[in-house]
Amino acid sequence: MTISQNAALQGQASPPSLGPAWLDAPCPVLVADRSGVVRGLNARAAALFPRARSGAGLEGAVPGWLTDAHPRDGGGGAQAVRGTHGGRTLSAHPTPGQDGDVVWWLLDDTERAGAEAALREERRRTAFLSNASTALLASLNVDRCLEVAARMAASHLADAAVVVAAPTGRRGHAVTHGLPSGEVTSTVVDLSPADVPGLDEALRGFPPVPSRWIDPSALPAWAVPDGLPGPVGSVVVTPLPGHGVPAGALILLRRTDHAAFDEGEEILARLFAARAGAAVSAARLYAEQAGITATLMRELLPPRLRRVNGVEFAGGYRPSRVTERVGGDFYDVHPGAGDEQESLAVLGDVCGKGLDAAVLTGKIRSTLHALLPLAADHGQVLKLLNGALLTSHHARFATLVLASVARAGSRVRLRLTSAGHPAPLIVRDAGPVEAAETGGTLVGALPEVGATTATVELAPGETCLLYTDGISEARGGPLGNTEFGEERLRAALAGCAGMPAEAVVERVQMLASEWVGDGRHDDMALLAITAPGAPASAAISGRAPGRRTA
Repeated sequence: MTISQNAALQGQASPPSLGPAWLDAPCPVLVADRSGVVRGLNARAAALFPRARSGAGLEGAVPGWLTDAHPRDGGGGAQAVRGTHGGRTLSAHPTPGQDGDVVWWLLDDTERAGAEAALREERRRTAFLSNASTALLASLNVDRCLEVAARMAASHLADAAVVVAAPTGRRGHAVTHGLPSGEVTSTVVDLSPADVPGLDEALRGFPPVPSRWIDPSALPAWAVPDGLPGPVGSVVVTPLPGHGVPAGALILLRRTDHAAFDEGEEILARLFAARAGAAVSAARLYAEQAGITATLMRELLPPRLRRVNGVEFAGGYRPSRVTERVGGDFYDVHPGAGDEQESLAVLGDVCGKGLDAAVLTGKIRSTLHALLPLAADHGQVLKLLNGALLTSHHARFATLVLASVARAGSRVRLRLTSAGHPAPLIVRDAGPVEAAETGGTLVGALPEVGATTATVELAPGETCLLYTDGISEARGGPLGNTEFGEERLRAALAGCAGMPAEAVVERVQMLASEWVGDGRHDDMALLAITAPGAPASAAISGRAPGRRTA
């Protein structure tokens, strides 16, 4: 078609100032003057706006958004504008003519607008999923994760959401209801997964059933949260994938007065469910591991000591790191069967620190417990313990002190055997602090072990202190690199004569902690064995605060 034919078909003439070239433009072109009267349009514009004619006004002939954008007399310049017409998106770009006319070049932006809308929707979905991941992973509490999943699903994906947790072996399923208002309720329901189409498959980790296959009227009462206004018109059931096993299922509900779930929304629901399932599964694994750790930790932590068969026992423990609760030092007291029977006390130090060392302390404590029937022979106990450690996979060794303790009238008799450990210190009522004359080889390193046993008697108010080298070798002081040392420990104990066992432990711990300050130190353990009863000298001098009688 030639330019003249094009113009003739429209019964229009080109505005004198423009020439004929614009009539053959590949896009709709419309020319209007400053009073809003159409001066001309090409064939494509005539096809797009059938009511537009030369000499007619723009009003009613072109979309309102284009009429409003056309500059009038006394008005400002024209600006590009976008609007819809006939189900398509158009962008209009004005070009000023020489006599004040405005030439509108109209481009079809339908595909671009669709792409922009899709991009905005994708960005919204991505932002929602990102926020969901952050919120879901903010807690390792299973109930909290279920609540967050139900609340976010109800607020962004549906009119209501129901999260059904996977069965845990207990009766019933944990069910969490969420509403767009943010209200969340949790309960346990003895439900049958077959009551909800697709729920049984979802709880077993199978792919979700399409929403159009689920009859909303078949939902049981527990699957519809209280407070949902209106009947349910559309349902989505999708699994919550976990780590190896399903974490549960997500049920989304939409009212009858809202559009049913489309394919894109079902895909978004599955993406959200994947994140929720991972978070719930991680929280569940954490809870299981925390329970196991707590159970094991109870066996590794030092016991709380008390008076046994008329003898005071007190212990103190400080791990090398603030963040740890267990380490390589340990102590235990195994009470005798009666007042006349010996109780076996043990304090030891395993080479190394942290959980690995603590695990070996647990093995030593268990082995010694099994060897209690042989406690009368310390040498035999050490020999058997040494053999047990040599046959284990550990490459660690240990030092320890065995103390068999029995009440003998008002006095306490002890048999002390050291296996490569610092000798126990005896705090007498009068005179210097003594070291028990015992020594021997450590256990867990050599095929044979040997040790000498010392027998000690404590008068009322006297204490035998067992300690690990974390006390004597603690570095600190004014320069921060001086050991606390045995002499300083003896001096500290010299002032503890007549004190209860707990007071002796607390005083030594306090002095050692002050000496170390904020510096690094090894594990520290103390075990005090005290003969109850006020010493005669203390009673006479009145320097025994807090004394008790047996």
